[in-house]
Amino acid sequence: MEELYEQYKVLLFRLAYQLTGSVEDAEDAVQDVFLKANDIHLECLENPKAYLCKMVTNRCLDLQKSVWKQKEVYVGSWLPEPIWTKEDTLETTVVRHDLLSYAILVLLERLTQTERVVFVLREALGFHYPEIAELLGKQEANCRKLMSRARNKMGISEEEKVAAEAVELEWISQFLASLEQGNVDYMLSLLTEDVMLIADGGGKAIAIKRPVQTRDQVARLLAGVFGKINSFYQGNLYFEAAPLNGETGIVLRSGNETVAAVFIQLRRGKIARIHIVRNPDKLTQVGSGRKIVL
Repeated sequence: MEELYEQYKVLLFRLAYQLTGSVEDAEDAVQDVFLKANDIHLECLENPKAYLCKMVTNRCLDLQKSVWKQKEVYVGSWLPEPIWTKEDTLETTVVRHDLLSYAILVLLERLTQTERVVFVLREALGFHYPEIAELLGKQEANCRKLMSRARNKMGISEEEKVAAEAVELEWISQFLASLEQGNVDYMLSLLTEDVMLIADGGGKAIAIKRPVQTRDQVARLLAGVFGKINSFYQGNLYFEAAPLNGETGIVLRSGNETVAAVFIQLRRGKIARIHIVRNPDKLTQVGSGRKIVL
């Protein structure tokens, strides 16, 4: 059992995290599965990996039933919990190619539980359709239909790649410089016409409660909000680039306090989505990144 734990714990965590969007729920799911697996002779199974994945999937589906009720009364927009993904950190480290981009994790909220399972198994973990069908106890054709339906709900065509457009550090530095200087005109040039900003404060930190869309509104909101927050922290705010969710994220700090985690999604070189996590309960996994000198 110890050998199986060491062999599959990271894979199972990746699966659980992307099914729940919560580090704590993912860790609990994996722990619960291995506790139950103690009563099963997994060594005798033909495919212990598939069996463990099925157990974790079922556990996550059970967790999601209670989480769904929590989301119904959640204050403002709900965003997934950011996770530190540098390879030399905690055992919950997630390798880039096995982790969907943060923007995709947000889109997963549009799916049914089964659609989400199929999408994660296929796009993040690289399972083949026969394996997914066996794991879920469904026909392969049905799993393909679920995948097609999931892509349609997420606005991703069958031909479109799921991989996110890379955000370069220099590009982020320019964006942050315009933000700190309150340069609205330059910020406007960085945004797509239909850019959307979503923030998650969870009722525990100040954040907009509804998504903001259109280039002008987002640019002016960013400039105004940053000025107010910077004033609240007496000018002691600074930005860090950090390896979050397998991509370059932005962490806003004041001293030892983590104020926010920010994710930028690009489309053809311009910002299409901005996700800001302010809920302190979701910032506990955000490690110390590399400070950007502006």
